[in-house]
Amino acid sequence: MDGAQANREDALSAIVVLLRDDMEAVNRLIVRHMDSPVALIPQLAAHIVAAGGKRLRPLLTLAAARLCGYPAGGERHVALATCVEFIHTATLLHDDVVDESALRRGRASANALFGNKPSVLVGDFLFARAFELMVGDGSLEVLRILSAASATIAEGEVLQLMTQNDTSTTEAQYLEVIHGKTAALFAAATRVGAVLQERPAAEEEALDTYGRTLGVAFQLVDDALDYAADEAVLGKTVGDDFREGKITLPVLLAFERGDEAERGFWRRTLEERDQTDEDLAEAQRLIARHGTLAETFARARDYGRQAKEALGGFPDSAEKRAMIGLVDYCIERAR
Repeated sequence: MDGAQANREDALSAIVVLLRDDMEAVNRLIVRHMDSPVALIPQLAAHIVAAGGKRLRPLLTLAAARLCGYPAGGERHVALATCVEFIHTATLLHDDVVDESALRRGRASANALFGNKPSVLVGDFLFARAFELMVGDGSLEVLRILSAASATIAEGEVLQLMTQNDTSTTEAQYLEVIHGKTAALFAAATRVGAVLQERPAAEEEALDTYGRTLGVAFQLVDDALDYAADEAVLGKTVGDDFREGKITLPVLLAFERGDEAERGFWRRTLEERDQTDEDLAEAQRLIARHGTLAETFARARDYGRQAKEALGGFPDSAEKRAMIGLVDYCIERAR
């Protein structure tokens, strides 16, 4: 492990260690609320939960609540962090069906093992459990924030379907997609931390900005890694976005900067879905030629800077330092 990788892992470890007791409580609650007398539900839900992931979104809820002074040993932030994770997991189940994905975090996806219909229905079950947890919290503001985020995620996914295979997609449309499908839940996850402690509106807005800009940075990095990362590190098949015809920033920039022959390549492979075994390598060559991965990472770092600046009004604390470190981890992961 090189020094940069060690620093990234240290940044993740810092927040995991800081919130270990809270996260253990979240994991227990996840298991409890996945239970059902219908045996396939906990079996399939347990498969995707056991696949791992960093639990970034529930970590953000816990960290934001603690940053705002929510007491250790409380229960509301644990329940809401669990709610956030259920919303995220439900969207993963649905996304893998829509994208016909065979891998999720390096393992066979739930739809590959159990089929599309069970995956969609168990995703619905997890959404329902999330709403039970929201209602159980008793705060109408919490319910408003998380339910609005759930609707926005769905809108983002539908918008992505509308722009898929369309090389005329603009950067503004692309950013609208990732603000919806990714950043909205990051923003809601952090904002509810301030709501729990009834903090001033300015702090709510600051945490919303932190989560939203971190979410955009996270997705920009994801979209770049699909053309650059090692498959074992990425946890899914490299080139999935290309094979599915998704229009992401590295492609948008390469299309804009390419000559007519290069644009013809993108139209054939993404719009017409006419791809050969050699086309992914050619796509990577064109992206490298125009430097669009480096620019995508640079844009991610700019959003990361905005996320850090959003925390400027909060006093120094272990939680604030951990949340700042998490920004660096999300941007520099797998590089």
